[in-house]
Amino acid sequence: MHDIPTTLRLLTEKDVPAAMELSTQAGWNQTPEDWRMLMRFDAKGCFGVEVNGRLVATTTLLCYGRQLAWVGMVLTRVEWRGRGFARSLLATALARADQLGIATVKLDATAQGQPVYEKLGFRAEQPVERWFRDGSSQTMEKTVSETLNRPCLDLDSKAFGTDRSHLLYELAKRSAISSSTTDGYLFSRPGRVSDYVGPCIAKNRENAQQLIQALIRDSPGGSWFWDIVSRNSDATSLAQDLGFKPQRRLLRMVRGKELNGNDNHIYAIAGFELG
Repeated sequence: MHDIPTTLRLLTEKDVPAAMELSTQAGWNQTPEDWRMLMRFDAKGCFGVEVNGRLVATTTLLCYGRQLAWVGMVLTRVEWRGRGFARSLLATALARADQLGIATVKLDATAQGQPVYEKLGFRAEQPVERWFRDGSSQTMEKTVSETLNRPCLDLDSKAFGTDRSHLLYELAKRSAISSSTTDGYLFSRPGRVSDYVGPCIAKNRENAQQLIQALIRDSPGGSWFWDIVSRNSDATSLAQDLGFKPQRRLLRMVRGKELNGNDNHIYAIAGFELG
């Protein structure tokens, strides 16, 4: 970054349009509200590189207490790649995590990003797959408005490995939520390219199937993304049975202390940038 004048700074809501240009250029599914939520969640964890007044690269860090932080939105404009911007942003994010004493940092890496992350101390954990169900339109509306009960929040913490209720409350502001009392819950929300299934935490395949089948039934013609951790073979088989097809594969990576929940209860993650 030393060969051209650059500014590494925190992102603000004024950066949302420029940030959307970056994620859209990459073909990602984030909406403007996704970016706003990241900035609300942790205003000191969203970083960008600016060149001549233009945002050209981003990285975000979401902290789930002091146990876990999640890196996401590692983006660089095509014409500015190869200049070390992503590495500088990642180093800044990891320095913040270390300063806060966070024991574990995770991320979902593209094949392009894996070598960079390995040099920063990340190691492979497991694949994460995106599945897609094609439809004629995006039809998702926030029609179901349930509040997550304490048993579901407890189930989520055990599955994810730490408390992320702060994230769930943020997502709930613009998600349809359905739950099966104490046996599981499902969020769904709009995306730029396709509507999104997740997160979904359930005690077993039957509970997850009831929740996701109802969602699809109530949104005829809709297209959906569904991101699944590979260790949950029941989630993969359920996606196949419900007409989803695998679209892309990322690698979940971890830096620092191992932190494991119960992947068999994770039927859909919250997003590559969220965990």
